[in-house]
Amino acid sequence: MHDYIKERTIKIGRCIVETRHTVRTIAKEFGVSKSTVHKDLTERLPEINPDLADQVKHILEYHKSIRHLRGGEATKIKYKKTGSGSREPVTTAKS
Repeated sequence: MHDYIKERTIKIGRCIVETRHTVRTIAKEFGVSKSTVHKDLTERLPEINPDLADQVKHILEYHKSIRHLRGGEATKIKYKKTGSGSREPVTTAKS
């Protein structure tokens, strides 16, 4: 494994422990994909720093346990912004 990957993995791990941000947010901060962040945290970090990986694992499990709540809240906010009380299907223009 390249040194820059190890460094990024440790930085991402520390960042998620310190901030408790989601994988999506961390990916935006570091300019990498969600898949890369997830792979760094679940596959690479345990090999590099098992203690940090254990802390990260607990945070990821927590995020997974509340993801249905985040999704519901996001949908609620979405429909408040549109000002529509009913859920109208989104139509796409076809050429």
